[in-house]
Amino acid sequence: MFYSIKDQIASIKKRDPAARSVLEILLCYPGLHALFFHRISNFLWKYHLYLVARFISHIGRVFTAIEIHPAAKIGKRFFIDHGAGVVIGETAEIGNDVHIYHQVTLGAITSEKVKRHPTVGNGVIIGSGAKLLGPITIGDNAKIGANAVVINDVAAGASMIGIPAKEFIK
Repeated sequence: MFYSIKDQIASIKKRDPAARSVLEILLCYPGLHALFFHRISNFLWKYHLYLVARFISHIGRVFTAIEIHPAAKIGKRFFIDHGAGVVIGETAEIGNDVHIYHQVTLGAITSEKVKRHPTVGNGVIIGSGAKLLGPITIGDNAKIGANAVVINDVAAGASMIGIPAKEFIK
């Protein structure tokens, strides 16, 4: 557990030029705080303590303005930069070394009890305000532009922009 926190802090320090110290990251980074709440609520969710898990998730949302469903699967070194308005749905799956900015939604397009949220690969960057909707797959190292609305699968390494998002080719 402590190695995971240490690894997370080192990852933030590496990716955010504004991070000046470990203490600043521990005290002032709502994305890190939201992950602490998520790790606890996810643990409880796995043991079928759904109400307690949802309540802890709710407390995390109140303190951080970041909503992560307890059942969401999140990889290592996930970094939520600035954070306010981020929503990560129940069946979302996020790989390792993913970096997202504020007001990102990993949302659903149905209320049926099926896989209904995105699967995000490793090393993905998701820009501010982007909306990834439905049971889509975002390939490793893809980049999603600010305010893009992604409703289809994205190939590994692709850069997506626009509404609806289309691949940006240089």
